[in-house]
Amino acid sequence: MTVRLGVIGLGNIARQHIQNVVSGAVPGCTVSAICSRTVPDELPEGAQHFSDYRDLIGSGACDAVLVASPTFYHREMGLAVLQSGLHLMMEKPIALSNHEAQEMLAAAQPDQVFGLMLNQRCSPVFKAIKAVIDAGELGEIKRTHWTMTNWFRPDVYFAVSDWRATWKGEGGGLLVNQCIHNLDIFQWLCGIPESVQGFCSMGKYHPIEVEDEVTAYFTYANGASGTFIGSTGEAPGFNRLDIVGDRASLTFDGQRIVLHDNQTSVAEYCRSTRDMFGVPQVRSRDITPEDANNNQHAEILNNFVAAIVRGETLIAPAADGLNSLGIANAILLSHWQGQAVACPPDAAIYQAALDERIQQSQLRERQDIEVTIDMDKSYR
Repeated sequence: MTVRLGVIGLGNIARQHIQNVVSGAVPGCTVSAICSRTVPDELPEGAQHFSDYRDLIGSGACDAVLVASPTFYHREMGLAVLQSGLHLMMEKPIALSNHEAQEMLAAAQPDQVFGLMLNQRCSPVFKAIKAVIDAGELGEIKRTHWTMTNWFRPDVYFAVSDWRATWKGEGGGLLVNQCIHNLDIFQWLCGIPESVQGFCSMGKYHPIEVEDEVTAYFTYANGASGTFIGSTGEAPGFNRLDIVGDRASLTFDGQRIVLHDNQTSVAEYCRSTRDMFGVPQVRSRDITPEDANNNQHAEILNNFVAAIVRGETLIAPAADGLNSLGIANAILLSHWQGQAVACPPDAAIYQAALDERIQQSQLRERQDIEVTIDMDKSYR
């Protein structure tokens, strides 16, 4: 079976997905239809063009649809795809809020494949880290920390779009656009925090109404603590992940993973040593995968096709999108309320707070500026 894929949207990321399929990086899949406001100069061979997503969905030309539209269309388009019975791959984030995401998940039928483009789960680096944690090598996790400030974006990134970095168009900024990947990986590795205290700066570095710098403090059910720092305004930025366990600690500096193994558990050593200034002996070793580069987006699409054809388990099922989006929602709600909040927050309470900001928000007037686009530079 060849899966006929319809793509809604023709922006930067949609073009990359189309190129992955057309180039043969996703065997067993063809691009059969594209929906965009303007007809592209060149269509993939055999593909139909539609200017209305509803016509694409109802055309009979597709077995599955990839939604790569601006975020504020995700709920509307996602529901239409699911209600039609077609399989759905949604670009991140799944929706503006968990309230919208839950509505889509409720519409999905058991025989539909509903995936989410959380491509960093395919990173050899993060898979290696997860293998260490899942094997219990760190022991009980005590503290987590991620500084992810190398998502730098210049003003032109926002100026050429009418929807980016607006409450109405994106439901937020840094958290739901760039850092949604990091929040997904953070919870995939370390679990979902029990509570969140968030501090956000709105438009600190850019002329935007949403957050472009964030600091959040997490507490976990086992008593562990965590911090997350993100920014789109720092240059040079940093990518530093620390996961501290009782038996070992792990650090990732954006390039290399180093595992620090304690000779004995920290708790045991702390109780038993008579050396007033003693520290457990540590052996450090580099566990970075030899080949840390791969086509993550193509791997997610290959898995999506395999799930449709052979029932393969999804790497990133849409339901998992609730976890990272729930953390993002909690950080923003905490900032708005000025206090720690449960994670995930009450979906209705967050939606009401977001709706207030959406009502006061407007899409910006898109500037027609000639820009240089190198998508490889957009990934961190």
